[in-house]
Formats: sequence, structure tokens, C-alpha cells
Amino acid sequence: MNAINTIDALKPDTLIANPAGKPVVASVKVNAPANDVWQVVGDFGGFTQFIPALASIDVIGDGAGSIRHKRFKEGGLEVVEQLNSRNDKAFSMTWTTIYNNLGVGNLWASMTVKPERDGSVATWTIIAEPAVGNPMNADEFQAFLQDFADDAMSNVQKLFA
Repeated sequence: MNAINTIDALKPDTLIANPAGKPVVASVKVNAPANDVWQVVGDFGGFTQFIPALASIDVIGDGAGSIRHKRFKEGGLEVVEQLNSRNDKAFSMTWTTIYNNLGVGNLWASMTVKPERDGSVATWTIIAEPAVGNPMNADEFQAFLQDFADDAMSNVQKLFA
């Protein structure tokens, strides 16, 4: 019998790991109170409101540990993510990608909203690595993430214009 197949050889492991890399930050000034903006960007299952490329989102569970399955309108693209933390009083949440077929390896992200005197600032931060076999070089991969996040946050801004 192969040693890998014996119960004594099994040890705790996971494929989920925090990525290394330069953060991508997309931040917009929004002409609305932080609580109103948080109702949009802080809705783990509601990203279809500001990412038009998404066809649907299904969420399983509530709070930290819940899972969302995002399906895109184009090409059978899918992402499965786990909510790591959420603080509605601080207007912040973090999540990690478990699976995707977008060419993205490990990914960690956060969404925050900060109140300001005349509105608020919503910020999406992403740290990610390209998946093995992704043909993009590091700069192209960073630009892909930045463009995606910038477009989404621009749409948030437009929702409150």
C-alpha cells in the first residue's frame, strides 16, 4: 500500500493561501453617507449592483465563513469566495477566493467605506497572484485587476450621482 494512502500519513493541509504581491487599490469619493454606500458595497451577495459583467451571485450562509458563487455573463466564468471578516460598524469586510476560472491564483480582498464631511470614500483593495499557466506577465496581471476594480468602483460612484 502506498504510504500517502494511510491514515497515519495524512496531515492538515489547505489550498487556500494568502497571496503575495502589490495591492491593487480602487477608491472613489461618493456623494452619500457611509451607511448608504455600505449597504451597496458591503452586501457580499450584491456585487451585481455595480459589476454589470456578473450574471448572478448565490450566497450560502451568513457572516464570516459564508460562501458566494459569482457567475459572469460571458464565457462560463465563475468565482467562489469565502467571507473572512465583516464589521458593519467599521464598514469593512475581507474575503478570499477559493476557486475561479479567470486565471487568478490566490486572492485576498477587502472593501471599506470611510465617512467624510461631504459624503464617503469607498475602497476596494485586492492582493492576488496569477494562476499557474496564466499567460499575462506581472504588469499585465496588475493592470487587469486594476481596470476591473476601477470600473466596478466607478459604477458605485455613478449609483450615488
